[in-house]
Amino acid sequence: MAAAADNTPIARGEYLVTIGGCNDCHTPGYFFGKPDSSRFLGGSDVGFEIPGEGVFVSPNITPDKETGIGSWTREQIVTAIQTGQRPDGRALAPIMPWHAFAKLTEEDVTSIAAFLQSLKPVSHQVPGPFKPGEKVSTFMFRILPPGETAAAAPH
Repeated sequence: MAAAADNTPIARGEYLVTIGGCNDCHTPGYFFGKPDSSRFLGGSDVGFEIPGEGVFVSPNITPDKETGIGSWTREQIVTAIQTGQRPDGRALAPIMPWHAFAKLTEEDVTSIAAFLQSLKPVSHQVPGPFKPGEKVSTFMFRILPPGETAAAAPH
């Protein structure tokens, strides 16, 4: 009975991560139509270019201590999800929908953190972030302002 109770927040967190689409941005291969389930939430292989901001690759959110969030406390994970602030003080990429996640209940966001901490660690360091004008070492999506064309966008 105690084991089942201990797993309830993790199961809820898995559900919320699934419906929240975390896999979409944080699992390699997803944007190529072949998500690598062996590296689930281990960090993307595609970045998002945001004009004036640079290119951001969704990071590894598994509990790997070297390349993921394994050294973060549950409270630090909750803070990042709900405020967009990493433990090192850096802001999360603008593409991360933390404004929406700020509306999660404490139970829900804590369950997400518990689930992330329960995952198998994946060793995968994503490149970046890249400042505007820096050479990018990964595939990327380009977000253009209204009225621009891909052909006219800076390369």
